Amino acid sequence: MLMSNTAAVITGGASGLGEATARHFAAQGAKVTLLDRDTTRGPIVAEEIGGYFIETDVTDEASVEAAIAQAQSQMGALNVAVNCAGIALGIKTTGRDGAHPLAAFQKTIDINLTGSFNIARLASTAMAKNEPDADGARGVVINTASVAAYDGQKGQVAYAASKGGIVGMTLPMARDLAQYGIRVMTIAPGIFGTPMLKGLPQEVQDSLAAEVPNPARLGEPNEYARMVAFIVEMGYLNGEVIRLDGALRMR
Repeated sequence: MLMSNTAAVITGGASGLGEATARHFAAQGAKVTLLDRDTTRGPIVAEEIGGYFIETDVTDEASVEAAIAQAQSQMGALNVAVNCAGIALGIKTTGRDGAHPLAAFQKTIDINLTGSFNIARLASTAMAKNEPDADGARGVVINTASVAAYDGQKGQVAYAASKGGIVGMTLPMARDLAQYGIRVMTIAPGIFGTPMLKGLPQEVQDSLAAEVPNPARLGEPNEYARMVAFIVEMGYLNGEVIRLDGALRMR
């Protein structure tokens, strides 16, 4: 699938990895719709790239159904869905303040894992109605996990569980959607220079970057975006998780 023929929805598209992906897609000639809850930043990014913005709660079935239908109508097509929406909470299973709040764990699962599945199931249902190309392809779903799915650190139990779930659903989802010509891939980023991380003190950023073997720096959001675009265009990639982490293995 060529980027110039791509019509994509990108969750979390108002900032971070999602914004970088939206900007890269638009620069490559793709049609882009940002799905996000940020009604301040979202419309600004959409206008700057010549795309669309739809306020969307990925955990809400009706919200996503309406967003997918509207995005498909505005772009005239839908063949790519990229899940970048997510949260990260640093709470230990138990500690000085007592047990990990169950509501915080559930919220992380709801947004990161259930939200990704909600987008994937409804976007793929829309894609299944597309006319196949010469290779039989109708679309691509790309989810975002994390290296924490494999080597989560202390305080990351909820985050690691949510991202581990995304890793676990990659292959069965790809098998489910194979008959429709829809591929499913997951990227597991390491430590990236997103706005959330850039808000940390410089010495903390430097310490994190030093943990990356090679190159010894934070990942750049545009590097994630370029990987997403590569997956879209490389039609033989399917059912796999790609670590994008500079060989980082967190301790």
